Amino acid sequence: MRILAHFDRAAGQAAESIALEPGGGAVIGMIPARQVVRVAPDGAVQVLATMPLPPDGGGTTPVIGIPVVTGVARSDSGAVYFLYSSGQGGLTGIWQVRRSGAPRLVVPLPADTFPNALVIDGKRDRFLVTDSTGGRIWQAPLRGGEASVWSADPALAPGAFFGANGLKVHDGAVWATNSDHGTIVRIPVTKRGGSGRADVRATGLEGVDDFDFTGRGTEILAAINQTSKLVRVGPDGAHETLLDAEDGMQGTTAVAVQGNRAYVTNGANLAGNDPNLLLAELRHTPTEAGRLDALGRVDFS
Repeated sequence: MRILAHFDRAAGQAAESIALEPGGGAVIGMIPARQVVRVAPDGAVQVLATMPLPPDGGGTTPVIGIPVVTGVARSDSGAVYFLYSSGQGGLTGIWQVRRSGAPRLVVPLPADTFPNALVIDGKRDRFLVTDSTGGRIWQAPLRGGEASVWSADPALAPGAFFGANGLKVHDGAVWATNSDHGTIVRIPVTKRGGSGRADVRATGLEGVDDFDFTGRGTEILAAINQTSKLVRVGPDGAHETLLDAEDGMQGTTAVAVQGNRAYVTNGANLAGNDPNLLLAELRHTPTEAGRLDALGRVDFS
């Protein structure tokens, strides 16, 4: 395991989300810097876009009271999209990074939403977005336009803070985390693209943020923000800690898997003072599951 890039905490660069690029680069959403940055394979950091403050300074942003850039996604064509939560209509929604550096609003979302994770459902040419304070998943056409609620299943609802948070499309279903309830849920996609009833697949993950699949069925790596952990979640919902604060985790926010590599962001928003992007190697061993060897590599059986 090694640190690929350090970010500027003083400038508000708390790393929140990851979209991987071919060749080993990554696009990262930054809160509360309101930025999207690109990290090159050699660790160089380039700011792609910085969102303007709302007229009121963002004090009406749900729950947290500051405007933030959250989820990021990259299309197969290389277009980069991101979420902005500002408490203001006309600013809150899905934005696209343009080469000019001036972002373009693609899909507006209601001012009272907190859009958190963004994925592209390429099979159905649509965006899917978690709304953490509304406990919903929104959908919108990939070409842009009006959004609609795809699921408001009770399993997505918040408790006191955030409900639906991380989001992935996998094996005919939409998967999401619920931070307040510490769960990962699976929502089947119907033949017409609608949502079925949510099924809770893992519990006991309080403070869970983003996650990704390892490429081995429904095995998951999940970031636990509140306790600064990276955990492995098996197909049966059982979970074990792979990395924690002793390994350098600091307010762990997101994980993205590409081949045998796992990219992990530490926002250092709840613990620590070094927001960064870590890179760990996934190695499959025949006898030891979830072991960390002396070099800090994550091993799976």
